[in-house]
Amino acid sequence: MIGEHPYVKWAIKVIEAKIKEGVILKPDPKFLPPEFFQRKAGVFVTLHTLDGNLRGCIGTFLPTTPDIANEIAQNAISAALEDPRFEPVSSEELNDIVVSVDILSAPEEVKDESVLDPKKYGIIVESGWRRGLLLPDLEDVDTVEDQIKIAMMKAGIKKYDKIYRFTVERYR
Repeated sequence: MIGEHPYVKWAIKVIEAKIKEGVILKPDPKFLPPEFFQRKAGVFVTLHTLDGNLRGCIGTFLPTTPDIANEIAQNAISAALEDPRFEPVSSEELNDIVVSVDILSAPEEVKDESVLDPKKYGIIVESGWRRGLLLPDLEDVDTVEDQIKIAMMKAGIKKYDKIYRFTVERYR
């Protein structure tokens, strides 16, 4: 697995421990920087093959755990083993996976699509209890219209009642 940033290295370590040893690593302040335990945020972990194909992507847009160390660990395992679009990652694949970690800002509701920018902001569309999220700066998503259309398709809706934007810190 490939990744340089400490967040990404932590995600890789968690995935490898789960796949190779069946162990779920618990974050340990002796081995992780203090920042891992001082921040709470939504986190997405994305896996790609070496040739750039999506292999898994799972995340939370709001924090669901006490800190980003736990949020990364939870979503890393889910991205590798529980993304319903893919078979679980096998131990044979581990050397051919590229990992990225996105730390999300809190979503803010917007009233006007003109303040959106698919390169800068991710979006969440909402209609009733249905919600669709699309991260920012994705390949082949160049317009606000495309971004909204894809997010609505993910939510299974034809129009949204509310739309939110957020930024990400992307680590590789």
